[in-house]
Amino acid sequence: MDLGLKDRVVVVTGSSRGIGQAIAAAFAREGCRLIINGRHGKDLEAAVAEMRGGPGTVHAVVADVTTPEGAQRLIDETIALCGTVHVLVNNTGGIGRLGAFAELTDQEWFDVFNLNVMSAVRVTRAALPHMQKQKWGRIINISSESGTQPDPVMPHYNAAKAAITSFTKSLSKAYASDNILVNTVSPSLIRTELVEQMFAAEAKAQGISVDEAEKIHVRGFRPNILFGRAGRPHETAGIVLFLASNEATFITGSNFRVDGGSVASI
Repeated sequence: MDLGLKDRVVVVTGSSRGIGQAIAAAFAREGCRLIINGRHGKDLEAAVAEMRGGPGTVHAVVADVTTPEGAQRLIDETIALCGTVHVLVNNTGGIGRLGAFAELTDQEWFDVFNLNVMSAVRVTRAALPHMQKQKWGRIINISSESGTQPDPVMPHYNAAKAAITSFTKSLSKAYASDNILVNTVSPSLIRTELVEQMFAAEAKAQGISVDEAEKIHVRGFRPNILFGRAGRPHETAGIVLFLASNEATFITGSNFRVDGGSVASI
């Protein structure tokens, strides 16, 4: 299937590793003009080196999108390099400190909301005028199953991810007349490099393989995942590509769960 993504200008925030890198690499394979982003130049250089050599072009922009200046710089440099932006994937995010509600400070709440919500707000605000001008745009916000199925030990993160899903719905209504489609993708536990390290530590402590540690962890902490394993980064990338494509022109304001059946509701 031709997704019609060749030469589209695609910005993926938080894309030097993990889910963001997998999403960016998938766009590069489709022949896009790709902008990857992160705070650390060395990580971005390594990611660019992995993605180059395919049909797309890849540029790296070092910018901290948790700040207004960094978010604006990312889009300004995208325009300078490519002239516009067609697709924005807001992937920047993180959990912060795990803790029960009574243990978390105001600052920890502010920090998690700034990282997960305000980064998306700021980059979207900077990108929208360019999408409006060309009457074409796709915004895909990466949320989490935690926004729909919260657990008790990270209420600040759960609330932030729920806010992302609400933000998506609002934008989808506000900008449909500009042919800008806005959707959410909500992964469950994904075996990124950081999660791999967690599984490796658990495996070492128990004297078992990493794969076995993964299965035990999922049984204990994500028992509703029907496949008994964590997802893989590329399994999130596929739906993001589809939502950015010419095959998804009647889809907006929706939340697509990539969770192995973990969320029990319909």
